[in-house]
Amino acid sequence: MSAESLDVLPSPLDRHVIHDGRQIPVPAGWALLPPGDAALTRRIKKDGPTWVMKEKKGRKMFSRGLWAPAQRIEYFRRQLEVERADPAYQKKLDAGRRRREQEYQEYRDEFNSEVFIFLNFAPSYARLASKMADLITEHATPVGSGTVARTKMIPIEKRAEAAVIAWMRHQTTAYDHMHIPREKGKRREVRRMLAQRSRTILEKYRSGAEVDTASCPLAQAMIKSD
Repeated sequence: MSAESLDVLPSPLDRHVIHDGRQIPVPAGWALLPPGDAALTRRIKKDGPTWVMKEKKGRKMFSRGLWAPAQRIEYFRRQLEVERADPAYQKKLDAGRRRREQEYQEYRDEFNSEVFIFLNFAPSYARLASKMADLITEHATPVGSGTVARTKMIPIEKRAEAAVIAWMRHQTTAYDHMHIPREKGKRREVRRMLAQRSRTILEKYRSGAEVDTASCPLAQAMIKSD
């Protein structure tokens, strides 16, 4: 089985992992590379079979390292050390960071604009829409946030819409404190109900109707954000 690349789970037994519900021993001569060095991990995985160890906590999967031949880990570790000691390597890293930062800022601006367009508030609420777009963009766009804004599976206008509804679900409803039965489809049903409430609130601001700030959950959420 060591000739295969596998996704495995941690095992309470020393030098064992869990695969397909079974305890299996780690091959002799293999070592565990802890998570944290993405470049080293990529090179080792590309060079041959590895066992990627992950652990599920709640709804998320967390990396617990990479099992691979110890000699291969050491070879690529030394190779990277030599490369990283070269000043040209640091220049390349700095250039890459600047490029990614520029791309991130451009995406933030584009996403912010799409959120503002989706809100489509009446002119009398334009300042509120701008502030709300800023808050949602700040929450949804950071790299690694795992929010819908970071996916490329749907058009950006749909990402903006989903981000607004998600933000309102957490800021203007009791969703975070709700006890939702662990029944299939129940959480999705609750989210649909709350999404409709959020859309009803948004329509008031789109129409330009006068809003009672004392009773409007969106108005209260914006006041708390100050």
